[in-house]
Amino acid sequence: MGFLVYDDETLEDLQINNLYIIQKKESFRFGMDAVLLAGFAKARPGDTVVDLGTGTGIVAILMSAKTMADKIIGLEIQPDIADMARRSVEGNGLSSRVSIEVMDIKDAARHLPAGGIDVVVTNPPYTKWGGGLVNPDESRAISRHEILCTLEDVVKTASSLLRYHGEFYMVHRPDRLCDIMVEMRKNHLEPKELRMVCPRAGDAPSLLLIKGIRRGNSGMKLLAPLYIYDADGNYTSEVRSIYGLSEKSSTPRDTR
Repeated sequence: MGFLVYDDETLEDLQINNLYIIQKKESFRFGMDAVLLAGFAKARPGDTVVDLGTGTGIVAILMSAKTMADKIIGLEIQPDIADMARRSVEGNGLSSRVSIEVMDIKDAARHLPAGGIDVVVTNPPYTKWGGGLVNPDESRAISRHEILCTLEDVVKTASSLLRYHGEFYMVHRPDRLCDIMVEMRKNHLEPKELRMVCPRAGDAPSLLLIKGIRRGNSGMKLLAPLYIYDADGNYTSEVRSIYGLSEKSSTPRDTR
């Protein structure tokens, strides 16, 4: 099946199941955090997954390859970015399993089966509005800063969509961990697994991966850290495995 790719876009090989993704040449591109999230999240055969703020559709497309989920719905508020994600889905022949909807995530519970979703995943904006420099590129600014949605919006929406004991997976920054825990418990998503992502052994974490269960029992497991680089400065075998790279293939690029 062919891909409709415009002059300001590129078509890139995801190196798994012969899948490709359309990206902007100069602006909106996925990063390593999205790939790590897709590797961390789980879904069972027959599950329905919702990806809040799907962007290029990278998490939804990768989860179609990594899981047996029956249906994956990506929600994106920016129509042009959603169109790009939709063209990637169609080009990969995934339309029977993956759909992209133009939607403000705060409206999701009014349009999707509230309380009936099995898994929610999200790679939300990390930075509070007013914190840090805002990228002049609007799409990048929206993906990085809480301009159109906040952490509270994301967690509240996830809780409203998930069924009892449904699963929530998120990638975020360690400096927001207290905020994340507060919002999750306030919205009945019990934190169950936490994994820190560190550039190298001995470095402070730069990302975190967290799993929550709606109305789950208390008790969280702290998983072993995920290291990005080994002592020689190369990607670790675990990261290469998540990307689907062989030891001889080129290293993945963090483009966020």
